[in-house]
This record gives sequence, structure tokens and C-alpha cells, in this order.
Amino acid sequence: MDRRSFIQSSAAVLAGGTVPLFPMAAHAADEIVVGSIIDMSGGLDIYGKPMTDCMTLAVEEQNAAGGLLGKKIRLANYDPQSNMQLYAQFAQQSALKDKSTVVMGGITSASREVIRPVLTRNKTLYFYNTQYEGGVCDRNTFCTGVTPGQTVAKLVPYAMKKWGKKVYVVAADYNYGQITSQWVKKFVQENGGSVASIDFFPLDVTNFGPTISKIEQAKPDVIISALVGGAHISFYRQWAAAGLTKKIPLASTTFAGGNEHIVLSAAETDGFLISYNYFQNLDTPQNKAFKDRFYKRFGADYPNITELAMGTYQGFKLWAEGVKKAGSIEREKMIAALESGISIEGPSGKVSLDPETHHCVLNVSIAEVRNKQLNIVETFQQQPPVDTSAVCNLKKNPKDNQQYVIKV
Repeated sequence: MDRRSFIQSSAAVLAGGTVPLFPMAAHAADEIVVGSIIDMSGGLDIYGKPMTDCMTLAVEEQNAAGGLLGKKIRLANYDPQSNMQLYAQFAQQSALKDKSTVVMGGITSASREVIRPVLTRNKTLYFYNTQYEGGVCDRNTFCTGVTPGQTVAKLVPYAMKKWGKKVYVVAADYNYGQITSQWVKKFVQENGGSVASIDFFPLDVTNFGPTISKIEQAKPDVIISALVGGAHISFYRQWAAAGLTKKIPLASTTFAGGNEHIVLSAAETDGFLISYNYFQNLDTPQNKAFKDRFYKRFGADYPNITELAMGTYQGFKLWAEGVKKAGSIEREKMIAALESGISIEGPSGKVSLDPETHHCVLNVSIAEVRNKQLNIVETFQQQPPVDTSAVCNLKKNPKDNQQYVIKV
């Protein structure tokens, strides 16, 4: 099939037509196929590579324990290379050709919104295991990562109490940055502060000089960063080069998610504050045992295990728990089991699926970057997914299928 024919066929299928993009192929009777669509190259590979490793480990562990329902799990990996067209192609291929029981993948919210309708249309269960801006309400989709109502709600007042009430926001220019910045504004205002400015940057921007000058003139008490991806690391380098690291403190909703604190020097990042569900130095028996297994599999010199990597691991474990409870990989039975209030004891602590929102109840910690380490300063137990709980109720309205967006 030439490129033009391929695109035409793809468009027909995505639009709800009947043109088969891929030949239908049943998987082996003795295996369960799990699709994984995670960037292992491109601008988001700083997040994707650890996520892929954690997915690999989770599948290997499950198979070593006998698989699921007496069957081995086959992981069908795809690298979309941070390309939205490839995300659509691979979601379609995973659903129709591989006949995946579930697809786990997507990093940016834009990639999620490419994958999600394809899988819903093809009646293939979808797990989005990434920290994101919140609000998705879709019976076929389970969002297992932290959302602003869990992390930003803790990070913003902590930073303001520590440093001051005038806040300047820098964020990635797509729906994650745009929506998260509104959550920042909400929590700043609720805590008696003001937002000097919210500046947005496309994912490929590397020159932040004019913005840094603008920030200096605004004289905020604190910077809140929701920057994303490899190119945006330049902001932190240029911020330090301007001599501002020790003058205006910084907190971030995304920093260290791609191990930026290891790539950058300690002098460039010391004192930054972040908030996530998982940190590698969590002192629990489950986390210690996990790290022992992880480093045995991938090497003792592996860099920090990230929040997004752990979200991927725990998302798979939650799905597996749902399959066990359902006793089936039939989609409706899996959804019913996942909506029954299942939970796991993961490396980050207890993780429970909220039946009404298909989001997770999670522990949340604040950490300070110091000497390339992420040092936990405070932990909040079992934070509910408040971003969607006021408006999304999939038990009452199972046909709801949208993303609710905060308005400030």
C-alpha cells in the first residue's frame, strides 16, 4: 500500500468507515496480548524509556508468576517517536491486528486524545498511566497517574508558605500546560496569592532568554514550572546561567519526570520543589523489594526510577488484578471488575481505582531537589481524584465521554 492509500484507508477507519487498515489476526489461544505505545525515541524519550522498562518488568514478573488465567502475556511494543500520526496508526494496529486485550500508552495529553477514541471505537480497553492535567471521563479509559487535584493542590500552598505569594507560571503550550496552569492559578488564589503572568512555550522551544528577562522585571516570589520534554530543559540551564537559581525559587509540576535533575548539575537545580506519587527513596518494604528486582533486571547503574515509570508499572498491576477478579479478558467483565474498587499495594503505597471516575486514590509526596537527589519533605496519604469527582460519575452515566476542564 502506498503512502497516499495508507493515509486514505487510515482516515476512513478513524472516521468510522469499514475499510480494514490491517488484516484481522487472532492471537495464539495460549497468550494474552498487551499493547504498549510509549515514546522510546523523539522529544519525549526522556520519559518513555523508563516507562517501557517498567512495563517490560511488570510483564516478565506476571509471566514468571504463571501469567493470567493460565495464559502467558505477550507484550506488543510500539515506538510512536513522539509523532501523533504514528500514535493513531499504532493504536489501530494494536486493536485490530494484534487484538490486544488492553493498550497502555501515551505520554502527552495530545497523544492520549489520539489513542483514546481509536480504542473506544474498536472496543479495546485503554490504560493511560501518566501524570496528567485531569478531567478525562470515559468508561473505556482508566487514568492511573496523579492529577493536579492531588499534586498541585499540595505543591502550590507549600511553595507559597515557604517563599511568598506572588507567582509566575511557565508552561508547555498544549493542553497539559494550559489546563495545569489554570489549576496553579486556582490554588494560588485560594491561598491568598496572585499570578504575575502565565507564559506558554511550544515543546520545541529552547530559547528562554526574553522570558527570563521578563520574569526578572516582574520580581515574583516563586516560579511554578509546567514545562515538558527535552527541549524545555534549556529553561533551567538558562535560568541558572542568568544567576537566578538562588534569587527566585522554583517549584515544578513536571521536573524530574524525565530525570532532568540527573542531566543538569546540582548547582542548576538545588532547592527545586516537586510533587509526585512515587519517589525512589520511599522507605517501604514494597519499594525496597521492587528496586532490588528492577536493578537486578536493568543494572545497578540505572538512573533514578521516575514517577511516570512507576505509574506504568502500577497501572499494569491494577489491570492484572482486574483480570484476576473478572476471571476473563472480555472487556465488559474487566471493566466491571475494575469498577469494583480494586487496589494493590505498590512500591508507592496503596493504589486504589475509584469506580466513579476511573482515576486512582494515591499517596502524594513533596520532595526537594538536593545534590541530584529527590528528598521527600512531606507525604499526604490516600489523596482522592478530586479533579473529576465533582462532575464525572461513570457508574451513574456510563455513556459520558469527554474531558472536563477547570475554569478559573
